[in-house]
Amino acid sequence: MSKESLLPLLMAHVMAHGLGQASLRPLAKAAGTSDRMLIYHFGSKEALIGDLLGHIAGVYAAMLDAALAAGARPATRGELLAGLLAQNGDPAMQPFQMLWWEIVGGAARDLPGFRGAAQGMVGKLLGWLEAQMPEGDPDPAGGARFLLTAIEGAAMLAAVGHGETAQQGLLAGGLLPS
Repeated sequence: MSKESLLPLLMAHVMAHGLGQASLRPLAKAAGTSDRMLIYHFGSKEALIGDLLGHIAGVYAAMLDAALAAGARPATRGELLAGLLAQNGDPAMQPFQMLWWEIVGGAARDLPGFRGAAQGMVGKLLGWLEAQMPEGDPDPAGGARFLLTAIEGAAMLAAVGHGETAQQGLLAGGLLPS
């Protein structure tokens, strides 16, 4: 087995059980290998989690690309935001959302490896968002940060049962097309 062949197996386990069950033995069992082989391939548990979260972020970005018809840029930031919010509401994306909130919680509690993983994932997402900005956007980097803030706020409100509050706030702020 290679590192690359292990990542999808590890991802399936973490997506089903969360990072709380991401100790070496359950991960090894899910991948059909031993904990010693995981350390051999990844170097440490922290490196394994970092590589795994990077892999999951790549799968998430590929799903967003497919759903948003990569290459067909939206005409406005509002159209991009609406498309991303709709995609995040798709049931297929819910395991990613749940895992993200687990990572955010771990980073907030300063658990080892979580903050670095979260920072890396946000960096990749910002780069991806910047590349999706409308053609001719005057500030794609600033726009990506603006949209990420709106998306994360809306996702947090939806996670606590206030999705309608987020929708109304984004409409009232002129961030979504009416």
